[in-house]
Amino acid sequence: MTMEWYVTLFGFAVLTCGTPGPNNLMLTASGANFGVRRTLPHLLGVGLGQPVLQLVLALGLYPLFERWPLLRLGLQIFGSLYLLWLAWKVATASGPAEGNRPLIPAHQGAMLQLLNPKAWMMALSAISGFTLAGEAYWPSALWVLVIFFITGLYTGAFWVLFGAQVRQIIRTARGWRRFNLGMGLATAACVGMIWI
Repeated sequence: MTMEWYVTLFGFAVLTCGTPGPNNLMLTASGANFGVRRTLPHLLGVGLGQPVLQLVLALGLYPLFERWPLLRLGLQIFGSLYLLWLAWKVATASGPAEGNRPLIPAHQGAMLQLLNPKAWMMALSAISGFTLAGEAYWPSALWVLVIFFITGLYTGAFWVLFGAQVRQIIRTARGWRRFNLGMGLATAACVGMIWI
């Protein structure tokens, strides 16, 4: 593993983790509606879920989806329904929430990775593109997991902080309804990626 390999992997992780998708939309909505502190469990779940998905693929389990198309179809259906449910929760939220309950707890944030089409694309691209052959396979795979975990946390934190800034700007119930409806519709639109 050369310095160029690390730099390229890091750049790929920043670009894929930092761009909009279901996770970042949900983190933004949670940061806006619940604040930074109450969104931390969701952020941690997203940060841990991506390397777990990559580990599953590194272990060679992706061919199961190739062999059994019904397994892939089931994942697509379940993922679509789950994203639509999350979109509904966001779209119907009334505004900044009080109390201690997060919008999405850590285990649901991690589970979202398994149903997120962008997360699958990222995981497949990272494992197929950055793992090395032979004895270097597992060391390179472990570096992929570590770099995506760290990158996922700090790029996700950016989206949470962006949401927290939105929280400071929106002052009316009508503004909150519009913001949440927009975030919910954008999340629902991500369902299309599952079927492409």
